[in-house]
Amino acid sequence: MGRQGRIVLLTGDGKGKTCAALGMSLRAAGHGMRVMFLQFIKHDTSTGEIAALAKIPEVDIIQEGLGFVPKPDNPQYSAHHHAAEAALRKARNAVESGEYSTIVLDEICGAVSCGLIEEADVLDLLDIIRPDQCLVLTGRGATPAMIEAADTVTDLQHIKHAYEAGVPAQKGVEI
Repeated sequence: MGRQGRIVLLTGDGKGKTCAALGMSLRAAGHGMRVMFLQFIKHDTSTGEIAALAKIPEVDIIQEGLGFVPKPDNPQYSAHHHAAEAALRKARNAVESGEYSTIVLDEICGAVSCGLIEEADVLDLLDIIRPDQCLVLTGRGATPAMIEAADTVTDLQHIKHAYEAGVPAQKGVEI
């Protein structure tokens, strides 16, 4: 493997994958580095994370996702597939341009596990990162090949969540 950039993978069934990627984005922006925060599935522009990132000039936020992904037999699945492919093209362009030192591919693992994009295309992207770039991949269901390709892998484990006890999502915590 001739690559010298960094690949960080945040996966697992626990809460906090996107939050960890947000922390990495803040750290990079604090050093004056350019960050692309590209969301493959999420589409809610009213979340606190999007509002906070919008205030940081070093961070470009792109929400390509269309929200909850339906099953492949649903007529709307095709639109989600096309949106994820567009996100992957934007990720590749960001890597190739060299404009960003940190590129977060939020929920890219979910996009692969839902069949929206091909694992091979993600692995091809990982092979072209520049020595001065860090790619951060998030989402449940990281494949063994994605885990193998990453330099750092964190598996966030679900133990319990307030939602299971009937506590609704709270502004500043989940939204």
